[in-house]
Amino acid sequence: MEDCIRHKRELGRLGEDIACDWLSAHGHTVLRRNYRSGHLEIDIVSIDKDGIHFVEVKTRRFSVQAPPQESVNRAKQQNIVKAAARFLRSKEGLPYGEMECMFDVFAITFNKDSTTTEWIPQAYIPIYK
Repeated sequence: MEDCIRHKRELGRLGEDIACDWLSAHGHTVLRRNYRSGHLEIDIVSIDKDGIHFVEVKTRRFSVQAPPQESVNRAKQQNIVKAAARFLRSKEGLPYGEMECMFDVFAITFNKDSTTTEWIPQAYIPIYK
C-alpha cells in the first residue's frame, strides 16, 4: 500500500513538472506550486498577460475509464476556489488580488508509448455562495 501511495505522489509530481514546463513555455510565470491552506490545496498558481491562473493538475496512467479532468468535480472545484480566495488574501497573493482569476485544469495521461497533455483554460467558473 505504501508503495502505491509513493508511486501516486511521484506520478503527480511528474505531472506537475510537465504542466509547469508547458505553462512556462506558453507565457506563464509560475508563482507557486502546491499552495496549501489548511486542508485546501492548489497545484499551480501562475500568471500571464490575461490574469492569475489556479491550475489543478490531474495525472493518470493509461486512462481506461474517464479522462483525468473528469475527476475535477463540483466539490473539488469549490475547494480550489476557497483555496484561491485564501491565497489572494495572503501576503504572497495580495499583489495579484485585482487580476482576473481563472480556474484551469491540466490533464496528463501516460500511455505505454506516449504522453497526452491537455490544458483546459477556464475549465469552470466558480459559483460563490
